[in-house]
Amino acid sequence: MPPHRIVMVAACQFPVNYGSPAAIRELTETLSNRGQDVHVVTYPEGENLSVGAARLHRVGRPRAVQTARVGPSVIKLWWDFLMLIETVRERCEIIHAHNYEGCLIGVMAKLLTGRPLIYNAVNLMSDELHTYRVMPEFVAKMLARALDWFVPIFPDHIIALTPELRDWFIRGGVPQDRVTFISAGVTPSLLEGVDPAAVEEFRVRYEIGARPLVMYTGINNAFQRVDYLLRAFTLVRERIPTAVLMIVSPIEDEPNRPANEAIARELGIGRDTRFIGPHALGDLKNYLALADVCVVSRPDCPGQPIKLLNYMTMAKPSVCFAGGAKGVTHMHDALIAPDHDWRAMGEAIVTLLRDPVLRARIGANARDTVLRDFDWALLCAKIDAIYDRLTARGESPAKAAVA
Repeated sequence: MPPHRIVMVAACQFPVNYGSPAAIRELTETLSNRGQDVHVVTYPEGENLSVGAARLHRVGRPRAVQTARVGPSVIKLWWDFLMLIETVRERCEIIHAHNYEGCLIGVMAKLLTGRPLIYNAVNLMSDELHTYRVMPEFVAKMLARALDWFVPIFPDHIIALTPELRDWFIRGGVPQDRVTFISAGVTPSLLEGVDPAAVEEFRVRYEIGARPLVMYTGINNAFQRVDYLLRAFTLVRERIPTAVLMIVSPIEDEPNRPANEAIARELGIGRDTRFIGPHALGDLKNYLALADVCVVSRPDCPGQPIKLLNYMTMAKPSVCFAGGAKGVTHMHDALIAPDHDWRAMGEAIVTLLRDPVLRARIGANARDTVLRDFDWALLCAKIDAIYDRLTARGESPAKAAVA
């Protein structure tokens, strides 16, 4: 069967090694290496990372990432317009759009081309837009609710990254046969081959030695609630005074990092907290190899935290809030604290640090879970089936709909 010609609409810096753009990169790499003809339409900024056999189509003048661009901005509106033109120009068979901006571009491209649109939904705007603080909060919340209502109307199919998102769309009126739960995944090979020399060099450089190490990997944006982790660590340090907290970011000059550094100083844990960044994608596994316990500090998270999947792939025991505990079970492959309860998060971290047998069991179970449920090779087979169904290859559209 010939490959599908797919345009991935990625309205973000791409490829980069954090958050949903990292998931889009691994999805793109896996699909293209499976034989699909994938073309990624994206912003001018990106890193020199593999996208497999896919082709990149950047709008504007290509350039390296200058700083993280998370949330709305004026320049993005111009790039989004250019992306619409490029998406239409590509004469694709399927439009596969990611995130809200990508879906809005995809909707207009669908209306102009008549091609089927898949929306890869990772979040709800009502959970996130107001945290960017680019407009009054009440305006942001009203706009977010409008987008949450409007965006699901047009796609021919929606891929929801969590069961909660899938159920939200169905409750909102999207027919069940138009929504499929397919999680974000990982490429396990990316986190194999830890370099012992690099790990030891990090241990010396950051003055860790044999001290117990708690780690968070990811950006410092407000919605990640690193402040909760910092408060939880005050409890950890009371119980285990030698513990160290490391916050490892993939990007440089984060606007929210100074605020988190200030909180650490105010809480009296500045000397025991290491803010690291940026790091190369290839070093992520070496940083994670240092950790005794890893943390996802974001509550009320409608999407799949990619950092959690990375922790699990490395067989690291994790502590997360209930809202970010996607695909894991308390005391089996993670420890789960009630949303927003930083004291409970701190207690869970202490429990793991004090019990090496429990750490080993939780970590081993986590790796088993991620290899069984979150390997991109398995997830992309489900996406291939959606492509076939939307294009009705080898059968009539009516039969494809029944299938």
